[in-house]
Amino acid sequence: MTIDASPDRAVRAAIAARFERLPLCRWHVTVRLIVGAVTFFEAFDQLLIAYALPELRHEWDLSTSAATLLLTVGSIGMLIGALLSGRLADRIGRVKVIALCVALSSVANLALSVSTSPDAFMALRFVQGLAIGGEVPVAATFIAEITRSHQRGRFVLLYELVFPAGLTVGALVAAWVVPILGWRWMYALAALPGLLCILVQRKVPESPRWLADHGRAEEAGVVMDGIEREVERITGKPLPPVSAVPSEAVPVVAPGEAALGEAVPEEAASGLRGLFTGRYRRRTLVIGVLWFTGYFVNYGITSWLPTIYQNRYDLSLSDALLYSTVTSCAGLIGCLVAALTVDGLGRRKVIAGCLGGAALMLVALAAVGADTPVQVLVWTSLAAVFFFGSNICLYLYTPELFPTRMRALGSSLGGAMNRLGVILGPIVVGVVYAGGNVSTVFVMLGAVALVGCVVAAVGAEETAGRRLEEVSP
Repeated sequence: MTIDASPDRAVRAAIAARFERLPLCRWHVTVRLIVGAVTFFEAFDQLLIAYALPELRHEWDLSTSAATLLLTVGSIGMLIGALLSGRLADRIGRVKVIALCVALSSVANLALSVSTSPDAFMALRFVQGLAIGGEVPVAATFIAEITRSHQRGRFVLLYELVFPAGLTVGALVAAWVVPILGWRWMYALAALPGLLCILVQRKVPESPRWLADHGRAEEAGVVMDGIEREVERITGKPLPPVSAVPSEAVPVVAPGEAALGEAVPEEAASGLRGLFTGRYRRRTLVIGVLWFTGYFVNYGITSWLPTIYQNRYDLSLSDALLYSTVTSCAGLIGCLVAALTVDGLGRRKVIAGCLGGAALMLVALAAVGADTPVQVLVWTSLAAVFFFGSNICLYLYTPELFPTRMRALGSSLGGAMNRLGVILGPIVVGVVYAGGNVSTVFVMLGAVALVGCVVAAVGAEETAGRRLEEVSP
């Protein structure tokens, strides 16, 4: 085994130290807004199917199983897109992947607006899913990499608020557009933000952390110089000196050593194997469970609420969509509360507390009987405050748990478990709901949320206030 005390490691440490001295200013906000706009419209796209589904079932005479497939095929695309995008972003860069995903999503939306059959619609939903699933974890990775450790939670989660905001605006727009103009106009409107891919390429610099990690030290320095000049121009003050950050030598496996049976040190491991090496193994398993349980509950509820309101309680389409929109708006409040408390309370307490709260609200709904649509509205909205709050924290927490060399891959693996929950949640709810007892649906979802709460409380590692390089060497 050899020892790595390479200049590249010193460059990575220097880039991290230079980010730590940057005060939060308009430069951060501008980049956050541009990338946030992309994520906003990806979230907007993601929820549209739930609001189009009642009309699609009528127009194409879809059975319950066919409607479930129409819901889940996009999530399958998101799962695959998440897995592919993480590896791609770790190889070619964060910004290129973000721009590519928003362009692909726009083209898919335009094609969906003129789709004439369920088969064509499902194929296009799969392509749209590839783009949405690919963009979201890579964007979260990028935002984490340009942010200093102090108040990182608040900064990142205020950016991540754009995702539930996109879901909420998507619900509001759909609740107005679908009853009046029909589902095709909704998808046509969703194609317009594709122009953002040009803005991303021109205005958003590549992550200096990623450049330094890929041996492009000179380019990383140039990009960092540009960022620092812009921050000084905006603030009107010189930057404080760079704090000394030790660049420790780390072990590296010499050729042939791993083949002789010696384990690869976690500091040298990368790729998918690295996610299951050393300290990262437990982190990968814990974060996978949290992503799965949180989004199983989230989409198990939100995907079926409009249909449950219509079929179970005989609400009109417009009322069913309005009730569902109230739940999404309540979730946005939970996201804001999480953003304002996650640095003070810590990631573990917020995630565990929110999942526990969601479990309590869902079991309470089952206990009161879910006899009226108002009961369902009140208790699912309270539950949404909690599960939206926990889920948004995962976009902050996951990139913190992995080093730059595999940060996007780790985030995308979490995103894949997210999509697995998004796929299975609506399927399982559909199966349970077919039995005719809606209270059983909420008991099942509450139990899943409770599993996530226990895993977070027992297995999650606290990262608040720590540099990325300190948490994940």
